[in-house]
Amino acid sequence: MFVFLNASALIYLVEGAEPFASRVRRALSELSVTPSSAAVALSRLTWLKCRVRPLREGDTAVLQAFDAFFRRSDLVWVELNAQVIELATEIRARTGLKTPDALQASSCLQVGSRHLFITGDAAFRKVAGLNVKVLK
Repeated sequence: MFVFLNASALIYLVEGAEPFASRVRRALSELSVTPSSAAVALSRLTWLKCRVRPLREGDTAVLQAFDAFFRRSDLVWVELNAQVIELATEIRARTGLKTPDALQASSCLQVGSRHLFITGDAAFRKVAGLNVKVLK
C-alpha cells in the first residue's frame, strides 16, 4: 500500500500547525503506517509547494525540516512525466480541479490501486479511483 501525502498534509505534518498536524499523525497512526506496511509517496510538485513559503520568507529552520524529510530514503517519488500530465489533463477536464490539484491526484494514481491520498481538501473526492482521506 502507498500513502500519498498531498502538499497540504505534509505541510501540516512538518510545520506542526495544529490541529492539522495532529490529524495527519492520527491518520497515519490509524493506518499503522510503517516502512513494512506502507510506503509514503510524493510528487515532485509536493516538493516544490512545500519549499516555496519558507524559502520566500527566509525561514531556514522550516526549509531545513522539509529538506530533511525529502532526503528520506524510504520515500517513493512520482515524477511528473507525460503519463502523469495526460491523466492530470483528463482529471482537470472532468472534475474542474485546478491544475496543481489535478497533477497531485494523477501522481497518486500512478502508484496503483492500493493507495490512500491524504489531504485537507474534500474536492479530491471528485476524482474517480482516488482513495481519499480528508483530514477532519
